[in-house]
Amino acid sequence: MSIVQTFYDDMASQYDKLFLDWESTTKEQAVILNKIFTDNGFDHTAHILDCACGIGTQAIGLAGLGYNVTASDISDDELAEAKKRADENGVRIQFEHADFCALSDTFKEQFDIIIAMDNALPHMLTEEAMGKAVKSIADQIKPRGLFVASIRDYDDLLEKKPPYSAPYIHKTAKGQRVSFQTWRWADENYYLTQYIIDDEGTLQIHKFECEYRATRRKELTDLLLAGGCTKVLWKLPEETGFYQPIVIARK
Repeated sequence: MSIVQTFYDDMASQYDKLFLDWESTTKEQAVILNKIFTDNGFDHTAHILDCACGIGTQAIGLAGLGYNVTASDISDDELAEAKKRADENGVRIQFEHADFCALSDTFKEQFDIIIAMDNALPHMLTEEAMGKAVKSIADQIKPRGLFVASIRDYDDLLEKKPPYSAPYIHKTAKGQRVSFQTWRWADENYYLTQYIIDDEGTLQIHKFECEYRATRRKELTDLLLAGGCTKVLWKLPEETGFYQPIVIARK
């Protein structure tokens, strides 16, 4: 099992604690993505693949808007959590175990739109690995289809290489919940430790570790164009309301 699978399998039952209100977040992010889709000529008849669905944060919100959604992930535990949450929200989603570096191993059809949100792509630790992932994703998009992804603002972070992220502090009915990350840099790669602290009567501390590669926007743009996309556009948080920069690539 890879470090990425272990990271997300371990986090599956805790991932929603990164948000003050996960249910509201799914709806808010679906509205943001829906605007991107409609601005690019798509409507609710589009067939969407969320190729890094996690616990369903984007997939469930989009299905709630009426989209035909297929969702895949490399983590079986997160897929199980996503299936449970989809049932609880009364939405129908086809779930599949799949590695976005080899989507054709799982999917024979192509999709109108593929998404990979929440900094999923930078789990690729070399430019070669990122190029393989981009080509795998682009090959599963229909002609004139769309790829939408978000990554951290690594253009800025590589200038500063901060040792940690600002904490999120969520007040709850029973106390508070704090989440933050520490980062140990090794050139463009960094080792991340995610802490989630529940201080709601009984103190609980959860710790998860993984590795990422800080990917500049130009590198990802060039790989998307080389991988079969014809046009690439970046939207920053102040333009979209999403918390990370978003890349929109037309096949």
